[in-house]
Amino acid sequence: MPPLYPFEGKLPAIDPTAFVAPTAAVIGDVEVGPDSSIWYNCVLRGDTFPIRVGARSNIQDGTIVHVARGSLPALIGDDVTVGHACIIHACTLKNHAVVGMGATVLDGAVIEEGGMLGAGGLLTPGKRIGPGELWLGSPARLVRVMSAEEQAGWKRNAEHYAGLGRRHRDSLAG
Repeated sequence: MPPLYPFEGKLPAIDPTAFVAPTAAVIGDVEVGPDSSIWYNCVLRGDTFPIRVGARSNIQDGTIVHVARGSLPALIGDDVTVGHACIIHACTLKNHAVVGMGATVLDGAVIEEGGMLGAGGLLTPGKRIGPGELWLGSPARLVRVMSAEEQAGWKRNAEHYAGLGRRHRDSLAG
């Protein structure tokens, strides 16, 4: 049974095909879509506004996802990869977006479809990474547009994590 906690009468809604690690904490108004994975030691805290995670997205170990009180949700689309130990705060990650390990995305920021914030990057409030763009640094700046081959690699990564999540879910079920 995944670690789901109600907040003021709202219990997280997790698709039965999703994987939520037993050491994660998923709290309040949170929805996790089909074949998505919430890995070990993650916190998704939908206490003052909603968190939505689409299909086949992976939120990797140690990541924190939160919202802005009563004003901005955290919206994570389909086939999104969020690396280990990230902070995702009241922002939008559109389909196929990638957030590298240890990166931070702040209030009102948007990563458009196929865009990427590299490892350790800081996307400041209200900034927007365009489709297929690679941004690096702290604060993050546009470096270049990724090739179709690079973007295809991230799509394969999302597929890999969907399968790995199923394997973990099945292993823990015994």
